[in-house]
Amino acid sequence: NGFYSVDAFVEKPKPEEAPSNLAIIGRYLLTPEIFSILETQKPGAGNEIQLTDAIDTLNKTQSVFAREFVGKRYDVGDKFNFMKTSIDYALQHPQIKESLKN
Repeated sequence: NGFYSVDAFVEKPKPEEAPSNLAIIGRYLLTPEIFSILETQKPGAGNEIQLTDAIDTLNKTQSVFAREFVGKRYDVGDKFNFMKTSIDYALQHPQIKESLKN
């Protein structure tokens, strides 16, 4: 049915250390307990408080599930990929795609 029970969540692992080939794409339905976890969460990757780490902590006291996404995923974490994503969407937009192609 596309839902999975998750053993662990890892924020930005090195490719050789990644526990799977799955990624979190940033859509969540979380219980209110996540807020108290975030208040005490220690900085993780990038020396920032990571929601992924808090979800992993939550997963130790209650089940956390993932839903498989089928489709194209965009990573806009840097300028190049942000622009690439914008162009891809613009080329699909019915009012501006022809102007871009010319």
